[in-house]
Amino acid sequence: MWMTLVRGIIAGVVVIGVTELSRRYPRAGALLLTLPLVSILAFIMAWTKHQDLPAVSRLAKETLVLVPLGLPFFVPLAFAERLNLGFWPAFSLGTLLASITIGLWLWLGPR
Repeated sequence: MWMTLVRGIIAGVVVIGVTELSRRYPRAGALLLTLPLVSILAFIMAWTKHQDLPAVSRLAKETLVLVPLGLPFFVPLAFAERLNLGFWPAFSLGTLLASITIGLWLWLGPR
């Protein structure tokens, strides 16, 4: 139970840290977002909880495939000004694009 609380605190600290840093230094905030901090923490926590290498390996393989499929999320946000989109429309469009790419892979990809 206490490990779940620790995980939640760590995730919260990462999100708050990136948010605060990106306000003053957008490039530094982006750098922290590109680092797989959440993945690293998740792999460590999954290992320490279960010590099941095949499960961690499967998690890594799925992550390796799904990360590129989620990248379309960023396109509308990156070009929001050029496309004359506000935050929420760009965010929604990005979510839709990522959902489509990931959904197609889940539907048509290997089982």
